[in-house]
Amino acid sequence: MSVKIRNVYIDYNATTPLRPEVKAAMVEYMEIFGNASSMHGSGRAAHAGVEQARKAVASLIGAGDKDGKIIFTSGGSESNNTVFQTMRLLAKDNNRNEIIISDIEHPCVLNSAANLKNEGFSVKVLPVDEYGKIKMDELKTVLGDKTLFVSVMAANNEIGTVQDIKEITAMVKNAGAFMHTDAVQAAGKIPLNVNDIGADYVTLSAHKIYGPKGVGALYVKKDAPLFPLIHGGHQEDGLRAGTYNSTGIMGFGKAAQIAAGEIEKYGRDISHLRDKLRGGLLEKIPNIKINGHPKDVLPNTLNVSFPGAEGESILLSMDMQGIEASTGSACASGSLEPSHVLMATGLGPELAHGSIRFSLGWGITEEDIDYIIETVPPIIARLRAMSTLPS
Repeated sequence: MSVKIRNVYIDYNATTPLRPEVKAAMVEYMEIFGNASSMHGSGRAAHAGVEQARKAVASLIGAGDKDGKIIFTSGGSESNNTVFQTMRLLAKDNNRNEIIISDIEHPCVLNSAANLKNEGFSVKVLPVDEYGKIKMDELKTVLGDKTLFVSVMAANNEIGTVQDIKEITAMVKNAGAFMHTDAVQAAGKIPLNVNDIGADYVTLSAHKIYGPKGVGALYVKKDAPLFPLIHGGHQEDGLRAGTYNSTGIMGFGKAAQIAAGEIEKYGRDISHLRDKLRGGLLEKIPNIKINGHPKDVLPNTLNVSFPGAEGESILLSMDMQGIEASTGSACASGSLEPSHVLMATGLGPELAHGSIRFSLGWGITEEDIDYIIETVPPIIARLRAMSTLPS
């Protein structure tokens, strides 16, 4: 008897749907059409909404008014690029010209670092262990008086491994360098307090926490330098020019407010479903490998290698059955190369190519997990039977 196809979106690390509350708030905010930089009533109303959102985003990461500032951007990539541009300009009057990143960063960090390397910067890449954790001994070795800044993501988008950012930051600050963390995947999923971790710069994004696409933020610690990436008007204290995306920013604020109140429930409920999926796949499919750290991992992320089956074929076969997952980062989906994250953890090309990322979120149900556990094993068995790859 054939199983009725069920539509299951399980690619929440790529993007999330708008929460109904966020959508409703944004529709309401659309009536506040004034330019947030204008001084009349409509402008003041829009400005008030932007500032309310700023406080909500700051609260999500435990930032008080005196700790630093929230700069609104178009998203995570712009926030990351703003930090790299700042360091590029800062180095002109600084005898430090070395940057350090990890081997498993998001493409926008990897490519920003490559761009600086082309301009003469020294770029050192930190290796990770088999679970995707930064090798602290290596960091201690490479940090020096030439190190300008270090960029390490708080949690990995592909395997979900959570880094010890507080410990990393302490080592970086002890060396007199600046610390940046891309927390796009961490914020709203696990507790994140900027005062606790101590980083100078923290990158955030709305569409990873059920907010709109096209809006993000950069937290800048008090007294940390920042140069604008986009020049123009006075917006954001002259640090990010351009007419405010008021509706998007207000939606971000609403999403941040909701996420801040649900982190404990999110961690409990979503990790339960993630663990059920992991257990079901391990039980029903022989010879598979779970990637990422067994404990220090995002509650919603499960990365699985299926030896003897090719990732894209698995993905397309699941899609035909209504299951929408990913083979890795959405920003690298056009690449035929194996995941640089999985390769960095020591997986060979075959295993890396045969890996699927399941990333869960609000909306996933027990029935959805049951459907995946029932649907995926026959797909893997069929692909393995057709494959020449060792399984």
